[in-house]
Amino acid sequence: MKTNEIEVRAGLEHMDFERVREMLSCAEWSKGIGMDEVKQGASNAALVVGAFHENVQVGYARAISDKTRFAYISDVYVDDRFRHMGIARKMVAHLLSHDSLKDVYQWVLKTEVEGVYESMGFVPVSKPEKWMEIRKERPER
Repeated sequence: MKTNEIEVRAGLEHMDFERVREMLSCAEWSKGIGMDEVKQGASNAALVVGAFHENVQVGYARAISDKTRFAYISDVYVDDRFRHMGIARKMVAHLLSHDSLKDVYQWVLKTEVEGVYESMGFVPVSKPEKWMEIRKERPER
């Protein structure tokens, strides 16, 4: 199978949220995620995209953004059977080029996978010592 056989669709109305929940529940950052949390995260995102092969959703990603200055790319996930084919990059490229996010000039993402996004212009955070976080346990839902 080739990447050109994958269609990227944007918008809540195109997502198969049962498949999204299935995929994200396998991800290390959201093990066991429930449908309500998936849908709430998607509806509060600036944009969601899905990758589809023969009308079956095989990937998901979303951008959390003010649509002006800043966007955080989150929940990039590709079904195990479709990995290493450029699908994650294809979804991220769709987010980066989407008209609704055209004014954004600072994009960030967090990844465990080395070397995937550098070709798209992502570099390590320039001043990581300036970034701070509050990290709580994910609540039971």
